[in-house]
Amino acid sequence: MTAAAKDLDERQADLKIRQKDREKRLATEMASKITEKSLEELEPQFREQLEALKEQREIIAALKHKLSENTAAKERIKEKQAAIEAQKKECRRWENLHELIGSADGKKYRNFAQGLTFEMMIGHANGQLQKMTDRYLLIRDDAQPLELNVVDNYQAGEIRSTKNLSGGESFIVSLSLALGLSHMASKNVRVDSLFLDEGFGTLDEEALDTALETLAGLQQDGKLIGVISHVPALKERISTQIQVSPQTGGRSSILGPGCQMLEGGRILTPYIL
Repeated sequence: MTAAAKDLDERQADLKIRQKDREKRLATEMASKITEKSLEELEPQFREQLEALKEQREIIAALKHKLSENTAAKERIKEKQAAIEAQKKECRRWENLHELIGSADGKKYRNFAQGLTFEMMIGHANGQLQKMTDRYLLIRDDAQPLELNVVDNYQAGEIRSTKNLSGGESFIVSLSLALGLSHMASKNVRVDSLFLDEGFGTLDEEALDTALETLAGLQQDGKLIGVISHVPALKERISTQIQVSPQTGGRSSILGPGCQMLEGGRILTPYIL
């Protein structure tokens, strides 16, 4: 009984303390006089505020949904941006390729392919040119990739256009290009013969010796070299000749090995064209 009475006393003391606190807070609220309206007057306002609160909660819910959708959209955009960047990188690669060799009519690609072949031919031509002279070196023109320039080592490496070469120089360069081209063709098709029409008359004695030595070297490799020329000095240097002599009536006669004409069962020489 004593313990129960003591517990009740403690509870009573606590309730009194709480009562005093509530009374104090009530007095404070009443003193503030938030409103002079009665409960009946405040009821409609309360319901309006509840409706407004409901609307605000719905708006908040809608905004949260939009935020969620926006977050998902950002992730999708990030993925698409990564795909776009990858595509841009691929496009840049194709643009660079187009810049090098691409055009609608295929001209740029043809120039590109021809440029590769031209570069190979120049390499072979330079190999032949070095056998004839150490003065010249053939290179491609920077502005016109399919045009040819000549490096003149005797003029401090000056780059000259082929249009400014003398007759003898042009012949040497042309001969080296022809030999280089025949060397390229021989990789797929056997080239056994080479005919040179004129050009020797523009060469000085040293250049003529060099050109003939080069052609003699090709002959030793098993190639047939034909020279068409009016230069008298060549008659002394070329043993096997076919001579063409003008005749009356606009005709010519040819005389040389293998030149024959049959008439009435007889072999006639020279052969009249």
